[in-house]
Amino acid sequence: MRNAVPEAVIIGSERSEVGLPTGMEVLTRGGSALDAVEAAMRCCEDNLADHYVGTGGLPNAQGEVELDASVMLGSSRRFGAVGALRGYPNPISVARAVLEGLPQHCMLVGAGAALFAKENGFRPAELLTDESKAMWREQLLDSGESVEGENTPALDGDQLYRRTALDLVRRLAPHEGPWGTVNIIALDASGELCVGVSTSGYPFKYPGRVGDSAVPGAGNWCDLRAGGAACTGRGELSMRGGTARTVVDLLATGADPSEACRTALAEAATLPDDFRAELRALALTPDGRHGAAAGQPGSTYAVMTEHTEGLRLHPRTVV
Repeated sequence: MRNAVPEAVIIGSERSEVGLPTGMEVLTRGGSALDAVEAAMRCCEDNLADHYVGTGGLPNAQGEVELDASVMLGSSRRFGAVGALRGYPNPISVARAVLEGLPQHCMLVGAGAALFAKENGFRPAELLTDESKAMWREQLLDSGESVEGENTPALDGDQLYRRTALDLVRRLAPHEGPWGTVNIIALDASGELCVGVSTSGYPFKYPGRVGDSAVPGAGNWCDLRAGGAACTGRGELSMRGGTARTVVDLLATGADPSEACRTALAEAATLPDDFRAELRALALTPDGRHGAAAGQPGSTYAVMTEHTEGLRLHPRTVV
């Protein structure tokens, strides 16, 4: 039997704050969790001050912005995603269109994703801004910050990634001319859960690289029997660890959301990875409980509820 829903809830990772109020407006008007996630995420994707998602995202090794996004519904586990999408500023909406308008598939990538966006009336746009181009060039230099850009110190894997990326950029001869994923999870008045993830991915990545944000079970998983979870950070680790799915499986055993996230991240941390960088997770249950974890102290996640005024930041459990 489905748990009673105490109130509508929407939570998000760092930098989701710009969109969560819009998502909560949708929920308080009786909108669906899917509507709320899309509306909130579009605000994040359109925020030119955020160089980790949507327009103004940091580009790949050739200087081209490629976007990944996905949405997943808990009641049916229906999934829609796009990967390495060029030229369209709101991949979360294209991912929703895949979910609703292309039921025979779950994911489209590259030129196929762009063709689908065009066929469905999405308007193309230039994604690389002057500011993001300048940041991309500057970040090729040595930096003490993590590659995922959440104001945390760089690990050895971050520095190795930068050196390897610089070699790749030099080889691919790019044209003249903080990053990281956003997670949003919503619970609506009907009891539906939806997880949305959007990113411009690792900067300097090999063209065509698709990260965990578009991969079910890795960066996104939602099952109404237990909860929804999403990841930010080193996507290659969460793909290898099935981290979002692991979080939800732990929720199904009765684990507290923060503890489920911490345990899943600890499991992923056992995997060998020369390019190791921080991985984070957050989760929301069908009865409105939430939690999150990270590899370094000081990180937070944002929460809004139907009957609580304003947006509140909560600390993440540290692995």
